[in-house]
Amino acid sequence: MFGVPYVYTQSRILKARLEYLRDHFQIRENDFLTFDAMRHAAQCVGRAIRGKTDYGLMIFADKRYARADKRGKLPRWIQEHISEGSLNLTVDETVHLAKHFLRQMAQPFRQEDQLGLSLLTLEQLQSEEMLQKITQMAHQT
Repeated sequence: MFGVPYVYTQSRILKARLEYLRDHFQIRENDFLTFDAMRHAAQCVGRAIRGKTDYGLMIFADKRYARADKRGKLPRWIQEHISEGSLNLTVDETVHLAKHFLRQMAQPFRQEDQLGLSLLTLEQLQSEEMLQKITQMAHQT
């Protein structure tokens, strides 16, 4: 992700929205614009992952993403995977980490090996909470 996707701030519609948020909810313009930009960034990089078994690399290639005020407005599922050691990296460091990640994730894939497998562990499947969810889902059908 190159750059921070801020919206065009001279739009009359946006100015009216910002004025409304400021007057009715005491939300500062900069806070809303940053939140909105981080939401757009998360939507963009989130396209790399479509399901529980997908994986991908999300590289925020702009030093502004290293700032706590920007990172704090990213969704939790992204924040959980950003460590202090992964901020402000050089291109070489990023390539090294990417290679390591991809080697770790690489595994042979055969369709017949995947049939009947669950993403849940046996303990999770047998937990009381999971049994209740399964029972609720069965009654909904």
